Amino acid sequence: MTEISAADVAVPVVLRVNGNEYRISAEPRRTLADALRDDCGLTGTHLGCEHGVCGACTVLLDGEPVRSCLLFAVQAQSAEIRTVEGLAAADGTLHPLQEAFWRHHGLQCGFCTPGFLMLSAGVLETRPDIGDEELREALSSNLCRCTGYQTIVEAVQSVRDAGEA
Repeated sequence: MTEISAADVAVPVVLRVNGNEYRISAEPRRTLADALRDDCGLTGTHLGCEHGVCGACTVLLDGEPVRSCLLFAVQAQSAEIRTVEGLAAADGTLHPLQEAFWRHHGLQCGFCTPGFLMLSAGVLETRPDIGDEELREALSSNLCRCTGYQTIVEAVQSVRDAGEA
C-alpha cells in the first residue's frame, strides 16, 4: 500500500508579487524561493545556501526583508511580496538603489546583488534616517565574497543621503 503524506499533496496558493497575482499549486513544504523562481518565473531571487545564512534569496514580505528560502509559499499567501524584478519602474527606469549599485561599483559577480538590493530597499523604506553603524550592521546580514562590502555600503548610503529610497 502506498502512503501519501500531507506534505505530498499540492494545495492552491495565491501569491501577490510585484503587484501581480500568481495562482499556483504547491506542496505545503515548497519554499517561497522555489515558488517565485519555478512557478512565477521570477529568477532574480537567487538561491545560495538554502539555510537562511547568505541572504541571496532576500525579498520583501509586507515591506520587511525576509529569507525566501526559509518561508513556505503557503505562509506568504496573504502578504504582498516584492522581488528584485519589482524594483525598477515599469518603463525600465532603474530604482535609485540599482542606479547607486552601478554608480558605486557595488557588485562584481552579481550573484548576491538581488539580495542586497532587496535588503537595502526594506531597510531604507522603513528607516530612511538609519545611521551609518546601524546600516552596516543591517547589511552585514547578507554575504558577498567579491566586493569587500565597502562599495555596497557606499551605494546604500548615497541613496539614503539623497532621500531617494
